[in-house]
Amino acid sequence: MPEIVLMSDPRVSAIPVEDRGEPLVDLRSIPDLLLDQRLADSDGAYAHIRQGHVGRLLRAQERLPEGLRLLITEGYRPLALQKQYFSAYAAKLSDANPDWSEEHVYVQASRSLSPPHIGPHVCGAAVDLTLCTRNGQELDMGTEVNASPEESENACYTAAENISAQARDNRMILNEALEEAGFINYPTEWWHWSYGDRYWALLTGAPAALHGQIDWPPKASGTTMLPGA
Repeated sequence: MPEIVLMSDPRVSAIPVEDRGEPLVDLRSIPDLLLDQRLADSDGAYAHIRQGHVGRLLRAQERLPEGLRLLITEGYRPLALQKQYFSAYAAKLSDANPDWSEEHVYVQASRSLSPPHIGPHVCGAAVDLTLCTRNGQELDMGTEVNASPEESENACYTAAENISAQARDNRMILNEALEEAGFINYPTEWWHWSYGDRYWALLTGAPAALHGQIDWPPKASGTTMLPGA
């Protein structure tokens, strides 16, 4: 497996941010994109994403084989929730590995969850998604969305070898469609793709991230519905 740059890498947080002020869009207003409800919250935060991502997702979906479509599970994630998730996972790892240093726990936790201060989801720049058929039946991707390295024996890694040939082929289909649309993958999570965040900037060589953290709920000018949706 090739070397993986983790979200905890200092090179990620060192990337400057030149936020374009691109608003969030509610994906529930985009009928051509299928939104799953497993992580739905009462405020609908999970259903939002930066406006430019909508076109990229639609372009990726057009490249899928006949009969398949994207199934989106989460877009934007409020900072408070990211902190909650990261702290809980780090505490779980620490309890299970009492000999680990605080720094090592931090690094290992970043395999599954981004440190809150640079989280792509907190910027509205990341989307978690999988593949399904036209009638909504999910394809075999090797693990469930959001499976941890511990519970999946690292099968959650995009290039994992301990998955079936069918799951590997399905991941390749997803990868090719999203990469062509400009997204980059976090290699420890086959379902996590982003554009415009610090991790994207580091991997693509961009001089700065295009999207910084955005508050929830956003200001009136910070969210929009697309025309005709």
